[in-house]
Amino acid sequence: MRDLRLLPKKSVSLPPMKSGFVNIIGNPNVGKSTLMNALVGERLSIITAKAQTTRHRIMGIVTGEDYQIVYSDTPGILTPHYKMQEAMMQFVHTALVDADVALYVTDVVEQHDKHAEYISRLQKLKIPLVLVVNKIDLTTPEILEQQVEQWHAELPQAHIFPTSALHKFNLDALFKLLIDLLPEGPAYYDKNQFTDKNLRFFASEIIREKILLHYDKEIPYSAEVCIDAFEEKTDMYRISGIIYVARESQKAIVIGHQGKKLTQIGTAARLDMEQFFEKKVFLQLFVKVNPDWRDDTKQLKKFGYLPNE
Repeated sequence: MRDLRLLPKKSVSLPPMKSGFVNIIGNPNVGKSTLMNALVGERLSIITAKAQTTRHRIMGIVTGEDYQIVYSDTPGILTPHYKMQEAMMQFVHTALVDADVALYVTDVVEQHDKHAEYISRLQKLKIPLVLVVNKIDLTTPEILEQQVEQWHAELPQAHIFPTSALHKFNLDALFKLLIDLLPEGPAYYDKNQFTDKNLRFFASEIIREKILLHYDKEIPYSAEVCIDAFEEKTDMYRISGIIYVARESQKAIVIGHQGKKLTQIGTAARLDMEQFFEKKVFLQLFVKVNPDWRDDTKQLKKFGYLPNE
């Protein structure tokens, strides 16, 4: 028998690693979070029909044998009225600066000139630009063709992809394009990591999603959630959360008659947490009034909108 140890080793040519940051921006309610969740395969961003559902920059990481895509979901573009909203828009500005690929999401119903200053910025980008026209299930092929032509005229350098993120239409082709557009380089994160956020963050976001879904008018936009305690036991997580609102009248509405409304959103949040964490959850919720939290730098640092310097 031949001694294989004496045979010369063959040089193996491995495919180059593609890695980089694909940052998702766009106006409110165009489906940015739905798109990222679908591309990542995890429910990382909360989703409701209300504007300003996404307040933070949330990363979703997808790693294969020869690629790693780091997606960033960002808040919808708006005109700020509070320091909190200014911080939200800073997440968007940063996402345009540090992207390897910019992914701009629009849909078939919004006007092309909405926040036109961002279109002007996209026209000047030096990095690859992908424009996703989402929610194509809500229009006709003829109208869609007209919209695609109009976007081609405004952003001739963009790769334009009509999709339905909700129904996962055309996402495989989009995924392949994004890998092709990424630069070569090493992975930025461990192959088993799928987000940059911790469990406390997702617990607070799940609670905030229930506030968005169960309350109307100004309540969802005046509320913030802080996880006061997060304790991991052998068989469960024990979580204590504080819902901050801007006025006493809002506190009464959030709690509801005999605490029934607060119990309702607590139960809904707990069930979602158990599904997300794959573990039993004991959840306590409290409501406090913090009138100026949206304009308070100290509070915004506490809630993660501003860096702790």
